[in-house]
Amino acid sequence: MTIEPLSAGLSTAGARLRAHSALLFEDHGFLRLIFKNRHAISPEMLRMNQPSPGDIAWAARKGIRTVINLRGPSTAAHYRLERAACASHGIDMVDLRLLSREPPDLATLRAARDLFERIEYPALMHCKSGADRAGMGALLYCLFRLNQPFSEARRQLSARYLHIKIGKTGVLDAFCDAYEAAFARSGLSFLEWAASEYDPVALKRDYRAGMLGNFIVDRVLRRE
Repeated sequence: MTIEPLSAGLSTAGARLRAHSALLFEDHGFLRLIFKNRHAISPEMLRMNQPSPGDIAWAARKGIRTVINLRGPSTAAHYRLERAACASHGIDMVDLRLLSREPPDLATLRAARDLFERIEYPALMHCKSGADRAGMGALLYCLFRLNQPFSEARRQLSARYLHIKIGKTGVLDAFCDAYEAAFARSGLSFLEWAASEYDPVALKRDYRAGMLGNFIVDRVLRRE
Protein backbone atom coordinates (compact mmCIF):
# COMPACT_ATOMS: atom_id res chain seq x y z
CA MET A 1 0.00 0.00 0.00
CA THR A 2 1.31 3.44 -0.90
CA ILE A 3 0.83 5.99 1.87
CA GLU A 4 0.68 9.64 0.86
CA PRO A 5 2.77 12.24 2.72
CA LEU A 6 1.59 13.10 6.22
CA SER A 7 0.61 16.57 5.06
CA ALA A 8 -2.00 15.07 2.72
CA GLY A 9 -5.34 15.35 4.47
CA LEU A 10 -3.93 17.17 7.52
CA SER A 11 -2.62 20.41 6.04
CA THR A 12 -5.50 22.70 7.03
CA ALA A 13 -7.49 23.24 10.23
CA GLY A 14 -10.63 21.94 8.52
CA ALA A 15 -8.86 18.83 7.30
CA ARG A 16 -7.50 18.12 10.76
CA LEU A 17 -10.96 18.60 12.25
CA ARG A 18 -12.41 16.10 9.78
CA ALA A 19 -9.63 13.64 10.57
CA HIS A 20 -10.26 13.90 14.31
CA SER A 21 -14.00 13.48 13.69
CA ALA A 22 -13.32 10.33 11.67
CA LEU A 23 -11.10 9.00 14.45
CA LEU A 24 -13.83 9.58 17.01
CA PHE A 25 -16.85 8.32 15.11
CA GLU A 26 -15.83 6.18 12.11
CA ASP A 27 -13.06 4.43 14.07
CA HIS A 28 -15.12 4.37 17.32
CA GLY A 29 -12.56 6.52 19.11
CA PHE A 30 -15.23 7.94 21.40
CA LEU A 31 -15.26 4.55 23.15
CA ARG A 32 -11.54 4.94 23.84
CA LEU A 33 -11.72 8.40 25.41
CA ILE A 34 -11.87 6.82 28.87
CA PHE A 35 -11.15 3.11 28.41
CA LYS A 36 -7.67 2.55 26.96
CA ASN A 37 -7.32 -1.21 27.57
CA ARG A 38 -3.76 -0.31 28.52
CA HIS A 39 -1.56 -2.82 30.30
CA ALA A 40 2.13 -3.26 31.01
CA ILE A 41 3.49 -6.48 29.49
CA SER A 42 6.94 -5.81 30.94
CA PRO A 43 8.83 -2.74 32.22
CA GLU A 44 9.77 -1.97 28.60
CA MET A 45 6.51 -2.74 26.75
CA LEU A 46 2.89 -1.57 26.96
CA ARG A 47 -0.17 -2.73 25.05
CA MET A 48 -3.36 -0.76 24.43
CA ASN A 49 -6.09 0.09 21.96
CA GLN A 50 -5.77 2.65 19.14
CA PRO A 51 -4.00 5.71 20.57
CA SER A 52 -5.25 9.22 19.87
CA PRO A 53 -2.79 12.09 19.37
CA GLY A 54 -3.33 12.84 23.07
CA ASP A 55 -2.34 9.28 23.94
CA ILE A 56 0.83 9.64 21.87
CA ALA A 57 1.66 12.80 23.81
CA TRP A 58 1.12 10.82 27.04
CA ALA A 59 3.41 8.06 25.73
CA ALA A 60 6.11 10.60 24.92
CA ARG A 61 5.96 11.95 28.48
CA LYS A 62 6.38 8.36 29.72
CA GLY A 63 9.53 7.98 27.65
CA ILE A 64 8.14 5.67 24.94
CA ARG A 65 10.59 5.51 22.04
CA THR A 66 8.70 3.19 19.64
CA VAL A 67 5.02 2.69 18.82
CA ILE A 68 4.15 -0.58 17.06
CA ASN A 69 0.99 -0.31 14.97
CA LEU A 70 -0.46 -3.81 14.57
CA ARG A 71 -3.27 -2.61 12.27
CA GLY A 72 -0.87 -2.11 9.38
CA PRO A 73 -0.38 0.94 7.13
CA SER A 74 -3.52 2.74 6.03
CA THR A 75 -4.86 5.85 4.35
CA ALA A 76 -7.43 6.25 7.15
CA ALA A 77 -7.50 9.19 9.54
CA HIS A 78 -6.41 7.15 12.56
CA TYR A 79 -3.18 6.19 10.83
CA ARG A 80 -2.35 9.68 9.56
CA LEU A 81 -3.04 11.26 12.94
CA GLU A 82 -1.00 8.65 14.76
CA ARG A 83 1.98 8.91 12.44
CA ALA A 84 1.93 12.71 12.57
CA ALA A 85 1.70 12.66 16.37
CA CYS A 86 4.60 10.21 16.66
CA ALA A 87 6.72 12.34 14.35
CA SER A 88 5.99 15.51 16.31
CA HIS A 89 7.06 13.83 19.57
CA GLY A 90 10.16 12.11 18.19
CA ILE A 91 8.71 8.61 18.53
CA ASP A 92 9.48 5.95 15.93
CA MET A 93 6.28 4.39 14.58
CA VAL A 94 6.59 0.96 12.95
CA ASP A 95 3.94 -1.16 11.26
CA LEU A 96 3.48 -4.89 11.84
CA ARG A 97 0.20 -6.03 10.33
CA LEU A 98 -1.51 -8.77 12.31
CA LEU A 99 -4.99 -10.17 11.67
CA SER A 100 -7.66 -10.94 14.23
CA ARG A 101 -9.50 -13.58 12.19
CA GLU A 102 -6.55 -15.38 10.61
CA PRO A 103 -3.60 -17.15 12.21
CA PRO A 104 -0.22 -15.53 11.51
CA ASP A 105 1.88 -17.03 8.74
CA LEU A 106 5.58 -17.89 8.99
CA ALA A 107 6.72 -14.64 7.37
CA THR A 108 4.75 -12.62 9.93
CA LEU A 109 6.17 -14.63 12.82
CA ARG A 110 9.71 -14.04 11.60
CA ALA A 111 8.97 -10.36 11.02
CA ALA A 112 7.74 -10.04 14.61
CA ARG A 113 10.87 -11.74 15.96
CA ASP A 114 13.12 -9.42 13.96
CA LEU A 115 11.12 -6.33 14.93
CA PHE A 116 11.38 -7.02 18.65
CA GLU A 117 15.14 -7.40 18.25
CA ARG A 118 15.73 -4.10 16.44
CA ILE A 119 13.34 -1.52 17.89
CA GLU A 120 14.25 0.98 20.57
CA TYR A 121 12.62 0.49 23.96
CA PRO A 122 10.50 1.41 25.91
CA ALA A 123 7.78 0.63 23.38
CA LEU A 124 4.02 0.48 23.03
CA MET A 125 2.04 -1.84 20.78
CA HIS A 126 -1.59 -1.46 19.79
CA CYS A 127 -4.37 -2.57 17.46
CA LYS A 128 -7.88 -1.08 17.35
CA SER A 129 -9.38 -2.57 20.51
CA GLY A 130 -6.21 -3.78 22.25
CA ALA A 131 -7.70 -7.26 22.53
CA ASP A 132 -7.00 -9.69 19.68
CA ARG A 133 -4.14 -8.46 17.50
CA ALA A 134 -2.55 -6.77 20.50
CA GLY A 135 -2.90 -10.10 22.29
CA MET A 136 -1.11 -11.94 19.52
CA GLY A 137 1.54 -9.24 19.30
CA ALA A 138 2.05 -9.43 23.06
CA LEU A 139 2.25 -13.23 22.90
CA LEU A 140 4.99 -13.03 20.27
CA TYR A 141 6.84 -10.36 22.24
CA CYS A 142 6.75 -12.54 25.35
CA LEU A 143 7.95 -15.52 23.35
CA PHE A 144 10.71 -13.89 21.30
CA ARG A 145 11.89 -11.04 23.53
CA LEU A 146 11.23 -12.34 27.04
CA ASN A 147 11.79 -16.03 26.21
CA GLN A 148 8.72 -17.03 28.17
CA PRO A 149 7.33 -20.56 27.86
CA PHE A 150 4.56 -20.67 25.27
CA SER A 151 1.99 -21.64 27.89
CA GLU A 152 2.77 -18.43 29.76
CA ALA A 153 3.03 -16.20 26.69
CA ARG A 154 -0.40 -17.23 25.41
CA ARG A 155 -2.02 -15.73 28.50
CA GLN A 156 -1.79 -12.43 26.63
CA LEU A 157 -4.77 -13.74 24.64
CA SER A 158 -7.41 -13.77 27.36
CA ALA A 159 -10.68 -12.23 28.47
CA ARG A 160 -8.70 -9.98 30.82
CA TYR A 161 -7.78 -7.98 27.72
CA LEU A 162 -11.25 -8.42 26.14
CA HIS A 163 -10.14 -11.16 23.75
CA ILE A 164 -13.14 -13.21 22.57
CA LYS A 165 -12.51 -16.93 22.06
CA ILE A 166 -15.91 -18.05 20.81
CA GLY A 167 -16.09 -16.01 17.58
CA LYS A 168 -13.90 -15.75 14.51
CA THR A 169 -11.15 -14.29 16.67
CA GLY A 170 -10.97 -17.69 18.38
CA VAL A 171 -8.85 -18.86 15.44
CA LEU A 172 -5.94 -17.28 17.33
CA ASP A 173 -6.61 -19.67 20.21
CA ALA A 174 -6.80 -22.55 17.75
CA PHE A 175 -3.35 -21.48 16.53
CA CYS A 176 -2.06 -21.63 20.10
CA ASP A 177 -3.69 -25.01 20.69
CA ALA A 178 -2.12 -26.38 17.50
CA TYR A 179 1.38 -25.47 18.63
CA GLU A 180 0.92 -26.77 22.16
CA ALA A 181 -0.32 -30.09 20.76
CA ALA A 182 2.66 -30.27 18.42
CA PHE A 183 5.08 -29.42 21.23
CA ALA A 184 3.60 -32.13 23.46
CA ARG A 185 3.97 -34.61 20.61
CA SER A 186 7.37 -33.70 19.16
CA GLY A 187 9.05 -31.09 21.36
CA LEU A 188 9.59 -28.79 18.39
CA SER A 189 10.43 -25.18 19.16
CA PHE A 190 7.86 -22.61 18.10
CA LEU A 191 9.63 -21.47 14.92
CA GLU A 192 10.69 -25.03 14.05
CA TRP A 193 7.03 -26.02 14.13
CA ALA A 194 5.99 -22.93 12.16
CA ALA A 195 8.55 -23.70 9.46
CA SER A 196 7.81 -27.43 9.17
CA GLU A 197 4.39 -28.67 10.30
CA TYR A 198 2.26 -25.54 10.59
CA ASP A 199 -0.30 -24.84 7.85
CA PRO A 200 -2.18 -21.56 8.52
CA VAL A 201 -4.50 -22.07 5.54
CA ALA A 202 -5.64 -25.47 6.78
CA LEU A 203 -5.96 -24.21 10.35
CA LYS A 204 -8.25 -21.39 9.28
CA ARG A 205 -10.24 -23.72 7.01
CA ASP A 206 -10.83 -26.22 9.78
CA TYR A 207 -11.68 -23.72 12.50
CA ARG A 208 -15.39 -23.31 13.25
CA ALA A 209 -16.56 -20.21 15.11
CA GLY A 210 -19.79 -20.14 17.10
CA MET A 211 -22.70 -18.01 15.93
CA LEU A 212 -22.98 -16.24 19.28
CA GLY A 213 -19.32 -15.39 19.27
CA ASN A 214 -19.52 -14.08 15.73
CA PHE A 215 -22.47 -11.90 16.67
CA ILE A 216 -20.60 -10.44 19.65
CA VAL A 217 -17.37 -9.84 17.73
CA ASP A 218 -18.84 -8.58 14.47
CA ARG A 219 -22.12 -6.88 15.38
CA VAL A 220 -21.82 -5.84 19.03
CA LEU A 221 -18.13 -5.04 19.44
CA ARG A 222 -17.51 -4.42 15.71
CA ARG A 223 -13.98 -5.74 15.95
CA GLU A 224 -11.73 -5.06 12.98
